[in-house]
Amino acid sequence: MADRCEDVDAESEDELYEVVNITDYARSHRWWSHVFGNSTGPIAEKYSVASQIMMGGVTGWCAGNLFQRVGKIVATAVGGGFLLLQIANHSGYVQVDWGKVEKDVNKAKKHLKKKANKAAPELNSFIEEPTEFVNRNIVISGGFVGGFLLGLAS
Repeated sequence: MADRCEDVDAESEDELYEVVNITDYARSHRWWSHVFGNSTGPIAEKYSVASQIMMGGVTGWCAGNLFQRVGKIVATAVGGGFLLLQIANHSGYVQVDWGKVEKDVNKAKKHLKKKANKAAPELNSFIEEPTEFVNRNIVISGGFVGGFLLGLAS
């Protein structure tokens, strides 16, 4: 008898909970479709061309402006370091063994040539993925490039 009560309780608990199929739920609720979209393609396809250009332009301008500011700081640091090394070399504080520098550069060149031949397949896939993204989202990518150039110029 106790087993039968447990079975009845388990059945009544199953009846209390409704199983929701998410695909049917999405079809029947418009807000869900509005937020997540009906298509399975790129998310930018939901927006108008003007919106895509604006989104790409704004993000491109922000990236270009940031790139410009960080670039100035990096250029100042590298140029200042090079200037300090030249002053130290001219004053006699630092002596450069140019023969050793040339030997190390040649050794690095040989090493890079060996590694470049082995890395070609990974490099191709590394280049293909962004190219495919740009081709799928040409409008937003065009806006990004334009905004990036404006951000560099400002």
